[in-house]
Amino acid sequence: MPKTFSKLLSSTFFFLSTLLFFSIKLASAKPHGFSNSLSPKHLGLKRQKLSHLHFHFHDVVSGRNPTAIRVASAALTNKSETGFGTVVMVDDPLTATPDRNSKLVGKAQGIYASAAQDVVGLLMVMNLAFVEGKYNGSALSLLGRNTVFSTVREMPIVGGSGLFRFARGYAQAKTHTFNIKTGDAVVEYNVYVLHY
Repeated sequence: MPKTFSKLLSSTFFFLSTLLFFSIKLASAKPHGFSNSLSPKHLGLKRQKLSHLHFHFHDVVSGRNPTAIRVASAALTNKSETGFGTVVMVDDPLTATPDRNSKLVGKAQGIYASAAQDVVGLLMVMNLAFVEGKYNGSALSLLGRNTVFSTVREMPIVGGSGLFRFARGYAQAKTHTFNIKTGDAVVEYNVYVLHY
């Protein structure tokens, strides 16, 4: 009996040692799948910065050269007090001051859609593509709710590109002017964003 027990113990020890060896090898092996964990330094990323951007958004729906056009609506949209179901494509200029002819700092490109039945609440999905200074060629992605008749609206910044890689933050919008006859608006934006 002692020899059998000794052999069993020896076999068990060999099996467990082999299992432990391969477990350690697998745990220390480099990943070969589609994802890895990386240090921010691996991408050349340094400390995060907090930037404040200030500009004016010109939404022009009237005239010969509108920057915002309706591309879709539902059968009931015209009966809705809020325009529920309207989808608008935009290529709106972003300028340094409320004057449409002031320095162009970028474009707001994307869509807004009337997504609320009880208030004028827009779903905003757009890129803020900058063309000025060190941010030329960089963009921020905005995705959020804009209740246009609120004094100040806050919308999330969910990402970015160029100098705004890994960006996150928020935008505050405040209507500067709204022309009730034409529907044209100028909106002041303050954007606060963390980025590398």
